Order: sequence, then C-alpha cells, then structure tokens
Amino acid sequence: MSGVQRPQGLVLEGLERRVGSNLVLDGLNLSVAPGECLALLGPSGCGKTTTLRLIAGLDQPSAGRIRLDGDDITRQPPSRREVGMVFQSYALYPHLTVERNLSLGMELRGLPRERIAAQISSVLELLQLEPQRRRRPAELSGGQRQRVALARALVRQPRLFLLDEPMSNLDAQLREDLRAELRLLLCGGPQPVVYVTHDQQEAMGLADRIAVLHQGRLQQIGSPRELYDQPANLFVAGFIGRPRINVLPAEAGCIRAVRPEHLEPLAEGGLPARVLLREWQGASQLLQLETPHGRWRMVCDGRVELAESFGLGWPPARELRFEAGSGRRLH
Repeated sequence: MSGVQRPQGLVLEGLERRVGSNLVLDGLNLSVAPGECLALLGPSGCGKTTTLRLIAGLDQPSAGRIRLDGDDITRQPPSRREVGMVFQSYALYPHLTVERNLSLGMELRGLPRERIAAQISSVLELLQLEPQRRRRPAELSGGQRQRVALARALVRQPRLFLLDEPMSNLDAQLREDLRAELRLLLCGGPQPVVYVTHDQQEAMGLADRIAVLHQGRLQQIGSPRELYDQPANLFVAGFIGRPRINVLPAEAGCIRAVRPEHLEPLAEGGLPARVLLREWQGASQLLQLETPHGRWRMVCDGRVELAESFGLGWPPARELRFEAGSGRRLH
C-alpha cells in the first residue's frame, strides 16, 4: 500500500528457541528503535546470547519472527542480514594486518577498491587506529584489538549493530574509558544497537533501555532508573543495584526490601546491626552488617564515624514491597 509507513528498527515477535526439550527462550517480545541502544542483561544462561544469535541468523528460532525496518528476516541467512557484530573474543584474523582485517569482508562483497580505502581510512581515523594500520593483532593492546573489532563492524555500514560482551576481556579502567567511546560511536545513528552484557554498570552506562532476562523470559524492560526505582518483581530488584538490595523475611504474604543507601543509624531502637566489614570508597563507605535477618549492606557518607553496633532504620516510603508467592511488586 502506498503511503503506509513501515515500522523502523528491530522488532522481535514471540521469539522462542528450544534445544531438545529445553526451552532456552520463551516468547520474547521487544523492539529497538533506530539509534537506540538496548542492553540485554541477566545471569548466565538467561537467554541473552541466544537472543543475539537468533537476531544474527547464527541459530534459527523454534517460533516467532524477527523484523528489521519492516522486513521479515527470520529465515534470511546471516550474510544477507547486514548486521555488524562485535564479539567478546574480537574474532580477528591473527595473520592479517589491521587494514586487511577491515578490508577482507568488503573485498569479498565486491566493493570498489577506492570505496574500501576511503571507508577504512575514515574509520581508522575515527577510532584513532591509523598508527596501527600495518600491525597484526598480536602487536596490539587489548583496547586496540577491541577498537579493531569495532572498526570492522563500522566499515560494513550495517542496518543493525549486535555486541556480545565486547569488553569482558578488558581491565576495569579500560572498560570505563571505552564505554564513553562506544556510546558516542554507536548510539544516536540510524542503526538500532543490541548490547549483551552481564555487567549491570556497563548496561546502565551505555543503554537507553535495559531488558532483564531470567530463565529465558523477559522480566522487565525500561530505563536504568525505572528498573532501579520501580522493579517489576523481586528478581529484578535483587539483580539490579550494587550493593544488592536488603530483603526482610515474608510477613502476611508480603516481602519488604530496602536499598543499602536508604538505611540510616538510629539513636535508639531499630533493627540491631553489628559491623562486620567497612569498605571506605572515598565519598562513601560500604558497611557489611550482621543483622537478625542475615548479612545486610549499608552505604553511607564516607566521613561518618559509626559505632561497631547500632540500630538500623529506613524511611517507610523507601521500602519496596513484593508478593511473597509470585515475587511481583506491590504498589
């Protein structure tokens, strides 16, 4: 029909993946708009990488559809999906130079030599890799190898970016430095971005929205702040946030929980607590506490001197409440 606008971006409709009798992914529905970065977050085995492999065409779904800019790509081979992938292992050819690692795919697709040279020069300059053009992967640092893997995805000028734990092999400081670069390079352009990670700090720093998966099912999708302040269930509340949320035993069918930064020492009364460990973190300090409800965590001002034992309290409005049976948050 003329004049009908086709849906843009990536859309997953009822995506399911079975391996034998095992249901790895259970009816996943989500969409990623052009220029949006969506992080898939969850514990090992939750279905993150399975989802990425289905989108890339490396595995086939047992049910459901995958649409990209309105096109049904569910059964398309990977080579036709125009997807730029960045892997945890970099997947670089060790015997080829940086330049050849970038040019090989374009040469196989039959692109003109002049266009290949121009795209490579542009991307190398953008990622500050021009001095490493003639080097092989073994001669590069971990951060440089990660940039080359990213450059290879960028030169393809894909319709969609897929990143699978791309920074898990890097040290903490380098991950922090590269997060800002990845955000600037990938997000806000014409392509949707799907970013798989188990690191919630990485997800919160990079993504516009986060989809939390558990046992193959979508638990919640929303902005980092929405997931932290308004978790849909007890699993999301416990998974999002470091240090972990403190949970009280169920009473009258309800489970109460409170974030470590919302705890405060009381002059008298409160939940008895004894300090087991203090971790000074500059502006703040993390206290590991022994309480009648087990090990609790408290974050407070780094300049505050607290006794070894004291009573704990918290504002009632800061409590999160969950249904004891289902784990669903109560409003």
